[in-house]
Amino acid sequence: MKQAIALNINGDRYDVLVSPNQTLLEVLREELGLTGTKCGCDLGACGACTVLIDGEAYLSCIMLALDAVGKNITTIEGLSQGDDLHPLQKAFIEKGALQCGFCTPGMILTAQAVLNEAERPSEELIRKNLSGNLCRCTGYKKIVEAIAGVSSEPGKEN
Repeated sequence: MKQAIALNINGDRYDVLVSPNQTLLEVLREELGLTGTKCGCDLGACGACTVLIDGEAYLSCIMLALDAVGKNITTIEGLSQGDDLHPLQKAFIEKGALQCGFCTPGMILTAQAVLNEAERPSEELIRKNLSGNLCRCTGYKKIVEAIAGVSSEPGKEN
């Protein structure tokens, strides 16, 4: 039986009817049309479905929507400010840290969680945190460089 819940996503409140077993990923994509969050493995193994919940990276394919009630959820759609890309999004483009783009939203949100944890993370910390995000196109060198570049720029707002 479905129940009504309210979710705080990208600063907006969404009232939605969900089944008890419906994942946050399903609600984001199918109910709310926020398709920037990707469904890769649907098992919590690839990182494509990563979103931020209260500033920390979470896999939305293995999190029930009911468990997200009362939390602040950020999807890739909420990272930019209107037409102005977030510094991480700009850095991924400038450094060529994306190819097919499928993993990019999850990578960028994981990177933001790293920057929320450490203003200037080491390459080791960046790589450790990205270990749950799979990319079959770019490898990780340019991705790590993009994240490190954003963290090392003085005055950059994360």
